[in-house]
Order: sequence, then C-alpha cells, then structure tokens
Amino acid sequence: MTGKWALKAVKIVTVVAIASVAIGSLVMVLWNALIPELFHGPEITFWQGVGLLVLSHILFRGAGHSGRAWHHDKWSRRAEEKYASMTPEEREKFRNGLHRYCGCGPRETEIKP
Repeated sequence: MTGKWALKAVKIVTVVAIASVAIGSLVMVLWNALIPELFHGPEITFWQGVGLLVLSHILFRGAGHSGRAWHHDKWSRRAEEKYASMTPEEREKFRNGLHRYCGCGPRETEIKP
C-alpha cells in the first residue's frame, strides 16, 4: 500500500514540475515577444517568468488556498442564510442599499413622493 502512495506522489511531483516549467517558459516567451516591442521593456529570464507567474497568482487569486477559500465559503453561507431569513421588503431594502454602496445589484425603484 505504501508503494502505491509513493508512486502516486512521484507522479504528482513530476506533473507539477513539468507544468511549472512549461507555464514559466510560456510566460517568458510571451513577455519577451510582446513587452520589449510594445513598451520598450526589458527581456526576462525563465526564473523571472516563473516569478511573474507566482506574483500574478498571489495578486489575483490570493496566497492561500486555490479555488474558493474556506473563509469565503463560511461567509457566503452565513450571508445566504441571513438573506433567506429576510422578508421581501428587507431584501428590497438590502439590494437598494447595496446598489447605493457599490453600484452593484438592481437600481433603486422609482421613489414615490
């Protein structure tokens, strides 16, 4: 049984290493093909390409878990439960307030005098 898990771990590490090299090379090649010509920027090395890939992952997906993080699930579940327990009037007020706050959600309905 231990041999199966060890073989599986070696396969996973190999696939991750190959994918990292391939994606890092792709980032480097794309950067070097576009940035120096378009913006007169510097050419980069393979390791700088991998660094850009890691940096973009941290900035756009977060340094934590891949996909949806556990805290996102916890807060979204709590918000869904709270929203489900609201009356229709409270939901409308919430949606209108959300639109005023961040511009998302439906616009406030016509205001009657």
